[in-house]
Amino acid sequence: MNPYLRTPQAIGGNATRTIVQVLGAAIVTGHYDGRAFPTEKELAEQFSAARTIVREAVKMLSAKGLITSRPRQGIRVAPDDAWNLFDPDVLGWLMERRFSPHLLVEFTEMRLAVEPAAAALAAAQATEAHKAAISEAVARMYAAERGADDDLAADIAFHLAVIEASGNRFLRQTRVMIATALTISIRYTNQVKGVKRASAADHEAVAQAIVSGQPDVARRVMFSLLEGALDLVKSQLPAPS
Repeated sequence: MNPYLRTPQAIGGNATRTIVQVLGAAIVTGHYDGRAFPTEKELAEQFSAARTIVREAVKMLSAKGLITSRPRQGIRVAPDDAWNLFDPDVLGWLMERRFSPHLLVEFTEMRLAVEPAAAALAAAQATEAHKAAISEAVARMYAAERGADDDLAADIAFHLAVIEASGNRFLRQTRVMIATALTISIRYTNQVKGVKRASAADHEAVAQAIVSGQPDVARRVMFSLLEGALDLVKSQLPAPS
């Protein structure tokens, strides 16, 4: 049995929320690929839950773009192009999915569109507190290279500090996506032998441009840093048949 299809009683917590977690993870990890999605009646029986609870869970999954539910058509899994990839739950479930280099390429392309702009904005308007957070994250990255901190946590802290320092509420909405993309990216590059990831010094160059108030330099250096990551992932894609 798929481990994501345990009953709410086996997992605990609010029944509606638990059903959403179980079904959402099952959808994103491919359990329903090529098979029919259960009806509300079948879901109620599967989870020993009232139809009203199941109906609310279905609405929540629909809001995340994972399923469609229409009269006389039943419940269907939506194509992944329709999934809300900025939803924290969907991003979390993607972490459990079998790794896809193509997905990581798309993540990194999105980061290329967002993070250089955030770095430029940060260089133009970051507060002293923002600059201190960015510098602290760089210090953590150096510590991680010495084995005194966690490299993933330090890397994420740096990129999120830059996003925060941009002062742009729309860019800040990408924080969960950036953290997820970084986690997947670093897990992947750790598995590729002979790969040199961006170092603390590479990130410090971005930080220096921000702290010294050089937007154009911050944009360019951040773009170069991310472009290297994208080139790495693309180099690992299977050759087209």
